[in-house]
Amino acid sequence: MHPVCAVHWLGLVPYAEAWQLQEQLAGEIAMGMRPPTLLLLEHPHTFTFGRRGKAENLLWDEAELARRGASVHWVDRGGDVTYHGPGQLVGYPLLPLGSASLRVDVMQDSARLPQADYVGYVRKLETMLIAALARLGVASGQVPGLTGVWLQPHVPARCLNCPPELKHLPAKIAAIGVKVDARGVSRHGFALNVNPDMSYWEGIIGCGLTDYPVASLAGLLHPVPTMEQVIQAVLVAFRELFEFEMLAEMDRNSV
Repeated sequence: MHPVCAVHWLGLVPYAEAWQLQEQLAGEIAMGMRPPTLLLLEHPHTFTFGRRGKAENLLWDEAELARRGASVHWVDRGGDVTYHGPGQLVGYPLLPLGSASLRVDVMQDSARLPQADYVGYVRKLETMLIAALARLGVASGQVPGLTGVWLQPHVPARCLNCPPELKHLPAKIAAIGVKVDARGVSRHGFALNVNPDMSYWEGIIGCGLTDYPVASLAGLLHPVPTMEQVIQAVLVAFRELFEFEMLAEMDRNSV
């Protein structure tokens, strides 16, 4: 019998609201009051900076950000700057990677959570997304030394302002940035490009990586899969890799 993971589809949610919800639910999970949880959602146009973020990797000034309707947030995940927006499936797995049973209010130094395998968890998220994309008919993979899910150069990809000499570079189709807190509970997660407005990547040096192109399912598949089809592929891959029984609540008010 596999443990249960609650799945909630939230629709379009402002970034700050989703961040606060993660904090609340992660606390409940650490206290044993809630099962592991996967939040699936989209964000309005948003740029987020992780712990390694550099302000110079945001290329638009305040006037252009306002014209584009984009907000900016500095957050506690790993990585540099990335974009979130409509047409991108964002997943926030809130998982007790250290222990699901130890209560924070009785934790002693001798009973601290085992340190979670941060890098191993990131690699597992990548593997999960690769499996989900395979279910949709897209071949993708990992790139040594880089985080995220990538398309090999021979796969057509939408490359913004990308000169011919850079066409040999892999294209990123999914970004990953996570945090595992002192209680061993994960936050933040992945962003998979389904059919977003690709022009927003012109406003950043994504993840601090100069010249690497960005791809989306809309640039690869015709017809473009629906968000529901992509969600189902992700849920199957997540269930199989993390060995959860997925309990889906596709009503925003169910959280």
